[in-house]
Amino acid sequence: MPIIRIALDAMGGDHGPSVVVPAALRMVEAHHDLELILVGNPDKIKKYFKHSHQHPRIMIKPAYEEVGMDESFTTALRSKKDSSMRVAINLVKDNQAQACVSAGNTGALVAIARFVLKTLPGIDKPAICGLIPTRTQKLVRFLDLGAVVDSKPEHLLQFALMATILSTAIDKIENPSVGLLNIGHEDIKGNELVKQTAALLQSNAALNYAGYIEADEIYSGKTDIVVCDGFVGNVALKASEGIAKLILYYIKRAFNKNFMTKLIGLIALPILKSLHKEIDPSRYNGASLIGLMGIVVKSHGGANIIGFSRAIEEAMLQVNSNILEEITSI
Repeated sequence: MPIIRIALDAMGGDHGPSVVVPAALRMVEAHHDLELILVGNPDKIKKYFKHSHQHPRIMIKPAYEEVGMDESFTTALRSKKDSSMRVAINLVKDNQAQACVSAGNTGALVAIARFVLKTLPGIDKPAICGLIPTRTQKLVRFLDLGAVVDSKPEHLLQFALMATILSTAIDKIENPSVGLLNIGHEDIKGNELVKQTAALLQSNAALNYAGYIEADEIYSGKTDIVVCDGFVGNVALKASEGIAKLILYYIKRAFNKNFMTKLIGLIALPILKSLHKEIDPSRYNGASLIGLMGIVVKSHGGANIIGFSRAIEEAMLQVNSNILEEITSI
């Protein structure tokens, strides 16, 4: 069985090695064909190994600088060449790892990955492609989530083509449908970017273009892929996360009003736990930074152990599906 080797930015994200190390241990125990390289400060990383024993399929690559979550991407790119993020991506470039996973600063990750790895032939800019749940139980590929905030129609066409390959190769969906996010279904709706992109998607024989979808249909499962500009996609994603937190707040407040509501909440606890499991963001963690000459997966900065494990799993799926070769063929 071929070994898959993945580099992990151990210092990135809100929790750093306290989440990355347990997730790494969890994944190598579950997958005997997996080797992981933890990149970062060795002293900080080793604190989180059980009984101070390092797993034989987990290596540590020293890197003594860290990219802060609120740090500018220019500073990270120009001044921190020994950051855990930069060194992890360099391992992919040097073929010492087949993929990189980081929960670090998104802007810095996009800038460094694009500078170090470069884009694939025929691809102008990379995109962040995430997975989102839907009412139909299937997962939808949603992009761009913020890698490119000044897209052109040609970029969105490339995003749609790359997401189609991801959906086919990894999600095993034959001829996945593509929806273009807009403010309405009518042809007259939308700005020039959307209208020009629609014409390109409609005329491309490699795509199963399903037309416009509105924001309230993103989670409907109406299409297998949702494409939009990075600015719009990032706003839509963050707004959705905010709404989810608001609903959770209201539910907790409703059940804590008085003794009777607390009792009702206790009775409803199994249903609430089931609901939480269904919408738990850790189940869908791991957004692909597609379009680069190397596999890079972005984990949510606040991901827990299960969530970061899911991001590692996404990287493994892309390695096994030879996704770079597939995208190069478009």
